[in-house]
Amino acid sequence: MDHTPSWLDEVRWNADGLVPVIAQEQATGQVLMLAWMNREALARTAQTGHAVYWSRSRRKLWSKGEQSGHRQKIREIRLDCDGDTVLLLVEQQGGIACHTGRRHCFYRRLTDHAWETVEPVLRSPDEIYRKSRNKARREADK
Repeated sequence: MDHTPSWLDEVRWNADGLVPVIAQEQATGQVLMLAWMNREALARTAQTGHAVYWSRSRRKLWSKGEQSGHRQKIREIRLDCDGDTVLLLVEQQGGIACHTGRRHCFYRRLTDHAWETVEPVLRSPDEIYRKSRNKARREADK
């Protein structure tokens, strides 16, 4: 018996079984990032109330903030008119959405035919991810 929620059938998944997902800060309207979800990621996101994405490079699910602590609390999940893009209205915890340590992933602007970095690093990625690596080591040593 299939226990897949029927609302997932309304999403137009691409040939790889994925859908692009835009994460937008609900309070400010700022677009934070674009990522991908498969059916399981979208179902888990709806179930847990926190963003779960599909990593195309690692070919596995990842919970946003599982290493950095910068989780995305879901306020709304929306589907566009064509059914092929999901919008997450989120509360970005920790104020950083990008793995580079910036507020959002769209930190480069095209200026005079070159990409210019226009957003500051709020926290060094080494600092953000060192804590999670150290925590993982402590857990492994138990």
